Amino acid sequence: MKAVILGCGRVGAMLAARLAAEKWDVTAVDANPDSFTALGEGFPGKQISGRITDEEVLRAAGLEAADLVVVLTSDDIVNLMAAQMARTRFNKDKVIVRVRDAIKAGAYQELGLQTICPSRMELDAILKDLAIGPRAV
Repeated sequence: MKAVILGCGRVGAMLAARLAAEKWDVTAVDANPDSFTALGEGFPGKQISGRITDEEVLRAAGLEAADLVVVLTSDDIVNLMAAQMARTRFNKDKVIVRVRDAIKAGAYQELGLQTICPSRMELDAILKDLAIGPRAV
């Protein structure tokens, strides 16, 4: 299985390392080449430095052959652009995108993207701890 991780911050680096340990063929992409230090020296995958909304960068990362694309930058708009490129230009079905804004997460889902919303997850965890059920925000 081939995965392309767009955004190599803490979560991206942990995911890339974990998938590589599971024998996935992993490529990490980030605009900041210093971010790859979090992968460690033994990381067996590829590292591509460049903007994740640049089609040539995505091609160099092997997006055309990817089974999974995960978009994990801290910028919701950049994430949406990259995820939409993966879905429309590269015809990828399995695209998971981080969306920090809970309202935007719903809109992204309407576009057919699988979203992970840390703010909603944090709120739900706090409400669960307080024995209050999750509620739409």
